[in-house]
Amino acid sequence: MGDASLTTDLGRVLVTGGSGFVGANLVTTLLERGHEVRSFDRAPSPLPDHPNLQTVVGDITNTDDVAKAVAGIDTVMHTAAIIDLMGGASVTEEYRQRSFSVNVEGTKNLVRAGQAAGVQRFVYTASNSVVMGGQDIVHGDETLPYTNRFNDLYTETKVVAEKFVLSENGANGGMLTCSIRPSGIWGRGDQTMFRKVFENVLAGHVKVLVGNKNIKLDNSYVHNLIHGFILAGQHLVPGGSAPGQAYFINDAEPLNMFEFARPVLAACERPLPTFRVSGKLVHKAMMAWQWLHFKFGIPQPLIEPLAVERLYLNNYFSVAKAERDLGYRPLFTTEQAMAECLPYYTDLFHQMQSKAGEPAAV
Repeated sequence: MGDASLTTDLGRVLVTGGSGFVGANLVTTLLERGHEVRSFDRAPSPLPDHPNLQTVVGDITNTDDVAKAVAGIDTVMHTAAIIDLMGGASVTEEYRQRSFSVNVEGTKNLVRAGQAAGVQRFVYTASNSVVMGGQDIVHGDETLPYTNRFNDLYTETKVVAEKFVLSENGANGGMLTCSIRPSGIWGRGDQTMFRKVFENVLAGHVKVLVGNKNIKLDNSYVHNLIHGFILAGQHLVPGGSAPGQAYFINDAEPLNMFEFARPVLAACERPLPTFRVSGKLVHKAMMAWQWLHFKFGIPQPLIEPLAVERLYLNNYFSVAKAERDLGYRPLFTTEQAMAECLPYYTDLFHQMQSKAGEPAAV
């Protein structure tokens, strides 16, 4: 075990996916802390001009673009990914290759370019799902083995990419690597977690609750996650605690998913139903629906099988290793973060409501 007291400055930081939800928040936080930051994404940065911010538009699958992005960089924080939440044997080859080209080959491009350019530190964004595999997990930790059951491409690609990143720790020039495993990421700028909830609410699909009310999962408020990213980068030093390691980073407050969403939906004047159905039955139905989608081209399932598992199986993880090695503790409680985010989420709901042509409540 390395020395957790050894830390370093991040130096000049490259954030991949810098135009996305996590990436843009990470870039903003780093700038606020006085770092020189380069944002690399396929889309231009949505952030205002800043004297310490450089924006590079490019493709992570293009080795020339990646080489330009890492030139002169000290620390890479890799958040870019395609989030394909379906998978299994029925998926089309085109769907599979889309995920693998970005999430796996793009990550390999970044690591190899970083090693060639003399980058010192590389922080990878994985997922808690890399160890889940359809099992009930309570206070899981980093000793859990990787799952080998892949019903979604996001998990499959994250397992492959994380293994590669950690295997390259200290190799070919000495770049040190580690991996962060967030849970469901939420906060201002979120266009995934609650957008999917809102889509189903507005479509009238939320008629029942899935799974037992005592089932819990954990989530990662974006600024708690960013805190973990920065701590991990600072601990990537020779002899330090982070090189070659993976860390679960979350809010350390496991909650039932419906109870977590309840205050947001209440603020949108959309109370949750009370009737519950078996999560296992819904999971089987969505697996069949997914197969039909890829086989015959019917619309996608109302909810992906991976998302169903999070409703009827406990899946929450301890941050004890991150606390020991990195000094991590969440900066914000769920209650504090929710109070800060409610205006954003209610505004997002009302925007989606207006686009759907549904009149707002009066």
